[in-house]
Amino acid sequence: MDHQKVVIVEGGSDRKRLQRVLAEPVEIICTNGTVSPYRIEEMLLPYEDCELFIFMDADESGEKIRTLFKREYPEAIHLYTERTYQQVEKTPYRVLAAILLSENFEVRPEFLF
Repeated sequence: MDHQKVVIVEGGSDRKRLQRVLAEPVEIICTNGTVSPYRIEEMLLPYEDCELFIFMDADESGEKIRTLFKREYPEAIHLYTERTYQQVEKTPYRVLAAILLSENFEVRPEFLF
């Protein structure tokens, strides 16, 4: 598998929001809520050679999942939405674009202004 970026989000709405902003092919995987270490390992097995990004909501549920990923995949890069927005799906597109751009993702230019 070529070097590929994989972003882990909580739900389908988060995935759709990121897909709209991204201008490059990125695998976006949903945890669909609380996950266990075993489930994480099973979910990420096909992506072991990929660059892993964790983008969870800025709430209690998101922080619990993020903590689990930090323990199981310390090499993963964590992306953070502003606490003001709480959820990835409620974060304005221009803010998402800036967050993704800061980690060298290609984003659609219309979201940069």
